[in-house]
Amino acid sequence: MSTCLPRRICAFCGSSTGHDPRDAEFAATFARLCVGQGTEIVYGGGSVGLMGVVADTALAAGGKVIGVIPEFLATRELLHEGLTELHVVSSMHTRKALMADLADGFVALPGGLGTFEELFEVLTWAQLGLHRKPVGLLNPRNYFEGFLMQVDRAISDGFCRPEHRELFVVDDDPMRLLSRMGTYQPPLLPKWVPAPLREDVT
Repeated sequence: MSTCLPRRICAFCGSSTGHDPRDAEFAATFARLCVGQGTEIVYGGGSVGLMGVVADTALAAGGKVIGVIPEFLATRELLHEGLTELHVVSSMHTRKALMADLADGFVALPGGLGTFEELFEVLTWAQLGLHRKPVGLLNPRNYFEGFLMQVDRAISDGFCRPEHRELFVVDDDPMRLLSRMGTYQPPLLPKWVPAPLREDVT
């Protein structure tokens, strides 16, 4: 199967670096690999945390980094002023929509509530057939274990379909994750599923 890495990857990641320095190392490795394969990075426009690590590493390696940040966060302390391209938008909703439009794929790295929310939104859009772009979870130290368990629980309890587990790929190695995203084939899902998941429910 041929590999076709997304031309632009949207990175969802924390505005903190966390307690474990390995997370920043993973983020930096991910950024360098993207640049090495000619992939531009779209992200939330910040200069701090893993967001800053991804942006700074990619820029230092000669890559292109596009930031999207809402006005209320565009302060001197948070805004990255050295990006290839920067969009200052009116709201968080506009920010997420533009990031999704600019990107050909998505990768979630360790992060907090904002990272989770961004990840769930693009997965929901994929579930509804609004996009067929690859979604990857970079999973150092099994960071997303709880998320994966919750998805499996939703499937076993009948709130998700088994094929929804195929809407994303997971790996703890940045190179393998990018390679798998390059060969990703989304599951065939109906654009909208009005019928209940259980046939005995009316």
